[in-house]
Amino acid sequence: MDFSKLSVYNCGFTYLLILSKKEYDVKRGEEMNFWKNYKSTIILIGSLIIGAIIGLVMGEDASVLAPLGTLFMNMMFVLIVPLIFLTITTSIAKIKEPKRLGKLIRTTVLVFVITSLVAVVVGLITTYSYRLVSMENGKEILSTLTTDVEEPTEELDILNRTVQAISVDDFAKILSKENILALVIVSMFVGIAISKVGKDAEGLLNVLDGANKVVLKLVDFAFIYAPIGLGAYFANMVGTFGSQIVTSYFTTFIYYTIIAVAFYFIIYSLYAYLAAGKKGFKAFWSNIAGSTATSISTCSSAASIPMNIKCAKDMGVSDDIAETVIPLGTSFHKDGSIIGSVFKIMFLVYLFSSDVFTLSGILKVTGVALVANLLVAAVPVGGGTISEMLIITMMGFPVAALPILTIIATIIDAPATLLNVTGDAASSMLVNRIMEGKNWINKKRKPTLVESVNPEDIKTIKKSNKSKQK
Repeated sequence: MDFSKLSVYNCGFTYLLILSKKEYDVKRGEEMNFWKNYKSTIILIGSLIIGAIIGLVMGEDASVLAPLGTLFMNMMFVLIVPLIFLTITTSIAKIKEPKRLGKLIRTTVLVFVITSLVAVVVGLITTYSYRLVSMENGKEILSTLTTDVEEPTEELDILNRTVQAISVDDFAKILSKENILALVIVSMFVGIAISKVGKDAEGLLNVLDGANKVVLKLVDFAFIYAPIGLGAYFANMVGTFGSQIVTSYFTTFIYYTIIAVAFYFIIYSLYAYLAAGKKGFKAFWSNIAGSTATSISTCSSAASIPMNIKCAKDMGVSDDIAETVIPLGTSFHKDGSIIGSVFKIMFLVYLFSSDVFTLSGILKVTGVALVANLLVAAVPVGGGTISEMLIITMMGFPVAALPILTIIATIIDAPATLLNVTGDAASSMLVNRIMEGKNWINKKRKPTLVESVNPEDIKTIKKSNKSKQK
């Protein structure tokens, strides 16, 4: 046996093991924690499946479970106002300035806005060209909803509608789930005011932060009951109107997943190519696997931040840009959620037979989708529910439609998170391109394993082996 050659091979394998140890440990840890990270989504989807089965078996008798669903919705309605106020206020009040302001922030905002508009356009094209719920099924689902919201008796121009949406004439009305947008705006300004006052307002911020933690814990308690509540709600719907309701949700999930996968491969390839040509395309797809796996396994944009920053840096993105764009993107840039918001809006549009097939309607859907995500996505916990309430309020749908959006949000969570996370990495490449010019990728990019091997070293090893063999 040629032990010298074996020694060289062993050194090579040892080198590979050292390089990949961290990555292996991370991936192994993700596999070990799969159930922990994915548990809530699996349980919720499982409860919907069980509810559908119960509804199909019991038929109209499943309506006996309706109060259990109503109880869950009442819990959420009670918590929604303090949840919105405290989470938004404390989040904005505690914002820290990133390392690089000025051009970096302006560029980041520009890229986020443009890429978010692309996501909206994709959502609009795909949902305007395909009816998410049939008229027959829509009427059946609609008849299960009850609402005490009165229809407007007079037509108002867009300015008056805007004023009524963003403001109220009495402080007590702020504390109502019927005025969500006004509550969001007040919460933002309170947060900004606390931030501007500084040290003198630290006591108030501490009180609000403590109250926020208490409310978030109450939300956790409520979501312990969520599988029962949503399962009972779904069982009642399916029992009343049969399998066609299940078909509507399942069709929406399949269609959204197809659009998400196409967006992932086509749009992000385009972004990478625009950022750095063929090298950018290769760098993106050579390093995005970690972010992809983490986003799908955890279903959490926040939990994916460390891996996403690492992947962006491996693509060649400058450290300070990656460390600024990725965290900001986690809060304010979510391609998957924006497309999902368009799907939610259009599902309700078809359900309530609303007219948004005009220029003003398209602009309204676009604005609502952007506001619901770019604004409210900054909320660390509960942002999804707030976003859905904003959609309902701004589009003029009854609050009773919230369970429908909750179900849609649950079933599209995994593909939406995939786009949210990987879209931030692609955006960081575009930001780097604008900040540092077209040759940015040549300035700093972690080489792949093949690229990191020096050809001269290989020749030296070969010569050494030959001499030893002689």
